Amino acid sequence: MIDQSVVAPPDSAARLPVRPSAGRFLILAVVFVCAACGLVYELELVALASYLIGDSVTQASVVLSLMVFAMGLGSLLAKRLRCRAAVGFGLVEAALALLGGTSALVLYATFAWMGESRYALIAFSLSIGILIGAEIPLLMTLIQRVSRQDPGGTVADLFAADYVGALVGGLAFPFLLLPWFGQLTGALLTGAVNVVAGGALVLWVFGRDLTGRERGLLLLVNVLVLTVLGAAAVTVDDFERAARRAVYGDGVRVAVQTDVQEIVLTGGREGPLDLYLDGRLRVSERDEFRYHEALVHPAMSGRHARVLILGGGDGLAAREVLRYGDVRSVTLVELDPGVARLARTDPALAGLNGHVYDDPRFRVVYADAFTWLRGAARSEAYDVVISDLPNPGITPSTKLYSEEFYGLASRVLAEGGRLAVHAGPSAARPRTYWTVDATLRAAGFRTSPYSATGRVSGFGAGPDRAHDEEDAERDDWGFVLAAVGRAPRVALSPQAPPLRSLAGPVLEAGVLRAERTRLRDLPPSTLIHPRYAG
Repeated sequence: MIDQSVVAPPDSAARLPVRPSAGRFLILAVVFVCAACGLVYELELVALASYLIGDSVTQASVVLSLMVFAMGLGSLLAKRLRCRAAVGFGLVEAALALLGGTSALVLYATFAWMGESRYALIAFSLSIGILIGAEIPLLMTLIQRVSRQDPGGTVADLFAADYVGALVGGLAFPFLLLPWFGQLTGALLTGAVNVVAGGALVLWVFGRDLTGRERGLLLLVNVLVLTVLGAAAVTVDDFERAARRAVYGDGVRVAVQTDVQEIVLTGGREGPLDLYLDGRLRVSERDEFRYHEALVHPAMSGRHARVLILGGGDGLAAREVLRYGDVRSVTLVELDPGVARLARTDPALAGLNGHVYDDPRFRVVYADAFTWLRGAARSEAYDVVISDLPNPGITPSTKLYSEEFYGLASRVLAEGGRLAVHAGPSAARPRTYWTVDATLRAAGFRTSPYSATGRVSGFGAGPDRAHDEEDAERDDWGFVLAAVGRAPRVALSPQAPPLRSLAGPVLEAGVLRAERTRLRDLPPSTLIHPRYAG
């Protein structure tokens, strides 16, 4: 995208194979294409940073600020190329296509095999930004060699083509490239379009002004870039499989990219079942029962005929709820139908959740939990609401831990009803955990915090890809039990079924353990002012 106006003095007229008006149109068309490709590279880096590192707001800010800064540097550096603008532009576009096209592959490779992609992200943001910034000064020089239009009109035309191209690239990325080609192939395809557009402009429109050596150099560089991008596209499936094995081990059974996220299942036939969402371990058969028993059963101490579960498409929270024979209905609100589909059809996952999707008392609604609660009828009253959502430290989940969200949840609670919230680890992230508590209280709830231990995997660890086992054992799951009126007691129902990990003394210890981490006078989190750290 254009970062500043750079007006070049008219150079000697180019010897064009077309009329000047047609040459001007071709240059503006290339500006359009380059702007679209440039924005795709930016969005690709932002998306990968959020997926691989976490906290999308922070990562987007880092990527965009670095790229804008680098674009300014690129504009300054391009001054040295204006005397050879045509060949300079051709080489810049070839380098940009190579770096932008392979950026997704390299970032994912560093994540998979090195466990760290931050430095690669910074390097790509700076280098791609410099190359994007160098485009417009060179194109300004080229277009003035074609047409003697006044500089103000030239700048206006370049800005218009640039911004329209950015619009097309910004829309193409989420609606065309990601769903049809995926992140890796989409970036490679964008690079191929980029190098073809830049190379065609220079070699055809300005080819008569190039020396034989320059034409040969540009042709060789463009062919090499296309060869690299094509070879990467041919082997991208093998690369993805190898990278998945590096991240998840050799036990990958299912890998699905839905409209919402990547879902990976490992184990289940040989070894414990693990469910990963966007590279983060969400369920581990080794310890999930400790999490789900602690989340569900204290909330079931009281009336529990009608239960609402927000999130939890894996069906494991519903499994615990449906162990109570007097439960009449369970409604689950899940954003991603792909998770529910696997929970229903995958033999290992369906076996782990007790085939809850076949229970006549169970129904699932596919919707965003916040949006669904806004539209829920006030006459729909639930005795228990269970919030089985990703940690609040993950930015996309922040609105589901806001004061507004809990206010909506209170509207669907029956009198005397209880709300159970997964609030992140109380020991490892006490500020996040106690911000959830403060936010619930600001929404009118009385709260009873508690935690559960016994974790032997990184399940539920938050925005990090994984924890090692030593760290996981020191970690915990933090919960908050809430009700309107008076604080609910953290205890088990007399009708509770036999449990593997919970008992009265265990819950009492969990209350004391959470209380030891208390931070007071924290402000609540709202939609306008989110308070959770990534």
